[in-house]
Amino acid sequence: MESVTKASRGTVLVVDDQPTIVEVVGRYMERAGYETHEAFDGPEALRLAELHRPDLVVLDVMLPGIDGIEVMRQLHEEGSRTAVILLTARGEEADRLVGLRHGADDYVVKPFSPAELVARVDAVLRRVSPPDAGPEPIEHGPLRIDPAARTVTLAGEELSLTQREFDLLAFLASNPGRVFSRDQLMEAVWDFPFFNDTSTVTVHVRRLRAKLGDDPSEPRFIETVWGVGYRLRP
Repeated sequence: MESVTKASRGTVLVVDDQPTIVEVVGRYMERAGYETHEAFDGPEALRLAELHRPDLVVLDVMLPGIDGIEVMRQLHEEGSRTAVILLTARGEEADRLVGLRHGADDYVVKPFSPAELVARVDAVLRRVSPPDAGPEPIEHGPLRIDPAARTVTLAGEELSLTQREFDLLAFLASNPGRVFSRDQLMEAVWDFPFFNDTSTVTVHVRRLRAKLGDDPSEPRFIETVWGVGYRLRP
């Protein structure tokens, strides 16, 4: 699974010998705005890490070929600054301790919540990033979104957005042209993967359009794809 659009938040390599875990975690990472690559064993993980230079590896400890601890050791031995979150089986305290002592940034015990794993990835990358590092501003015609400063300007004029309005606009702008359903937006922006009432998405889109001066019948920015959801016009 490769992300449909080039993500702006960073690159994550997901490594596990269980395809279902890899698929689910990869999907959640992509929805959160990460470029995602996948491997199912140790040798393939090392090959893809060399090829893509990920910012973070979600790494199962028990892997065929080369186990996760050895994969992490080789990554660090090569001078890689890649962060690592280990996936461990419940009760395998020894694996967790060994992993942390060998430089793992965090660990998650199976079974786990994919949304929680995304939150941990976010937290680790914030922690390991240089203080002056931050996402590059996103420019879309006269619209400029600065994720680091959390500001939005339109034709040079700063807009006053709420936290959720900003998060929603920034998420759509990070994936221009890609259509997201209301359920996907609730999951990615509000972190409610199983929320039944998605009308709050509709309300926030309507408010954003008003502040952007966007006509829903001829949108410059946020477009409704009927029967599916919303996208930022490419």
